[in-house]
Amino acid sequence: MSSDTYTAKWGIMATGGIAHQFSKNLLEDPSKRDTRGVAHEIVAVSSSSSVSRAEEFIKDINAPSTTKAYGSYQDLVNDPNVQIVYIATPHSHHFQNAMLAMEAGKHVLCEKSLTVTVAQTKKLFEEAKKRGLFFMEAVWTRFFPLSIKVRELIKAGTIGTVYRTYADFSFAEEASNGDLTFKDSHRMVNPDLAGGALLDLGVYSLTWVFQTLYHCQPEAEKETPQVFAAINKYRTGVDENTAIICQFPKHGTVGIATTSMRTSFDIDGKGTAGPAIRIQGSKGEIQVMGLACRPQAYRVILAEKPGEMEVVDCPVPSGSGMAWEADECARCLRDGKQESETMSWTESVAIMDVMDQALRQGGVQYPEALTTEVYDAKHPHNTGARA
Repeated sequence: MSSDTYTAKWGIMATGGIAHQFSKNLLEDPSKRDTRGVAHEIVAVSSSSSVSRAEEFIKDINAPSTTKAYGSYQDLVNDPNVQIVYIATPHSHHFQNAMLAMEAGKHVLCEKSLTVTVAQTKKLFEEAKKRGLFFMEAVWTRFFPLSIKVRELIKAGTIGTVYRTYADFSFAEEASNGDLTFKDSHRMVNPDLAGGALLDLGVYSLTWVFQTLYHCQPEAEKETPQVFAAINKYRTGVDENTAIICQFPKHGTVGIATTSMRTSFDIDGKGTAGPAIRIQGSKGEIQVMGLACRPQAYRVILAEKPGEMEVVDCPVPSGSGMAWEADECARCLRDGKQESETMSWTESVAIMDVMDQALRQGGVQYPEALTTEVYDAKHPHNTGARA
């Protein structure tokens, strides 16, 4: 490693599957993904339940023996060697957890969906600004080479003026009796964990709408969309089937984001249904294939070149791909930035506002303990106690 390499020192908050994947990716050699100038060190890991669970996690990911194990989130954020905290708890917990980290003076990378309400999102960024801390929503898809290339093609005018984006991220989870396959206590359908298709899956559909329409708008002409939503609710009260139209009137563009737990974007698992993402312009369109969260290929179809559809493979193997967002965090910390230009605070607020409006239009409500804007260090989401 070069002597001028900047190393970000991470604390991992939570020990679930996504924390495991992120941490394993952090421990990979950055040069293998063509990253230069930044590196990562896992300083500490915390479980909200016990030190032994954190110790088991550290062993599972083959972290260095110097990695500290903590049995509380408070102990993690109090560690003076932790520079930035990766928050991998359920999104129902993010507001309280992120405030806890910032109160201790830590920078934050927080999983999506960033919060439960747009008011909470705004408050987090206000706190980060006030404290001079870096904060980013962990939308890993934004940092894939494929996503970067698609944005470059749009800005270069390859498909002309972009007018419309379709994006879907759905999985068929219907059981033979008509219920969903999840128990009512499962995070996907439990209102006490801010369950539902939109906040867990639909955020990826909106990510494609925003990074192709909103993000590519000239900075001086940024326009947030008008929102029109249709929601079907599950028996627990969360959304199970949601469609959102995002209209950007000044730019003449429309984004259509859909998500469902009743149907699938790829019903046979072989791509027969076609691309889940289509970005359409005056000269042609870009089609993105694979999972909306982890796409594998794209193709450009131009009206002036009918029949020519070269597929460009950009594979991201299962279990990989999260280190690119961590690299962005390290670069921002190195350069003294509080936010990333690729996943800015303004854009996170705009996306959360769309989801907030959609849920309200569909009559989805979550408990006050999840939507409160009052930070409490002793909140059950910070202590691991039962609410």
